Amino acid sequence: MLDLTPDEWIAIRLSLRIAVVATLVALPFGIAVAWLLARKNFWGKAVVDGIVHLPLVLPPVVTGYLLLISFGRRGPIGAFLDHAFGIVFSFRWTGAALACGVMGFPLLVRAIRLSLESIDRKLEDAAATLGANRAWVFVTVTLPLALPGVIAGMVLCFAKALGEFGATITFVSNIPGETQTLSAAIYTYTNVPGGDAAAGRLVLVAIALALAALIASEWFARRAGMRYHGD
Repeated sequence: MLDLTPDEWIAIRLSLRIAVVATLVALPFGIAVAWLLARKNFWGKAVVDGIVHLPLVLPPVVTGYLLLISFGRRGPIGAFLDHAFGIVFSFRWTGAALACGVMGFPLLVRAIRLSLESIDRKLEDAAATLGANRAWVFVTVTLPLALPGVIAGMVLCFAKALGEFGATITFVSNIPGETQTLSAAIYTYTNVPGGDAAAGRLVLVAIALALAALIASEWFARRAGMRYHGD
């Protein structure tokens, strides 16, 4: 790991950047969707739940292709964003972040939803009887109690984004320095003569990053549980 080349370091830094951006951008949407699925009953809820979790069961290349025809320069959403705001996703690192966020979104939502469903609603009702409005109750009571699930969901989303390959390479290709993530770099090195050593080094880096994320998740979840639940 001490003998990483500049190109390998670029792929690692780009992967971390993409995973962090994907997780942070997906977080508010994940909390909103998780709350909707956990607390509300409405017609078509099963359909919404299925759509949210669809990336988990679809082949990643299918998700990447759908993103390409939707957010590409000629896609309906991509063309609008390009002409109206100058935002381009296809073949850019921002597109890789979008693909990684979409793939990690179901894991984020599921962890937060389970945490919200485990909260005692009487605690929220007590805060409401003291005069707090729904938004304030959510910020000061619900969200802190759900914090272990939020942290777990963020780490799962981050880990999924860090290791994503199929959707990313389909949507934004494999451009060194722009969209070549850690997984794409490993794939590239395994397909060139003499690239096994570089691929092996990046595999060790990927294992180390994933293990560090899991350990950090457990530590933060325990700290949050001790603070808000007294465990």
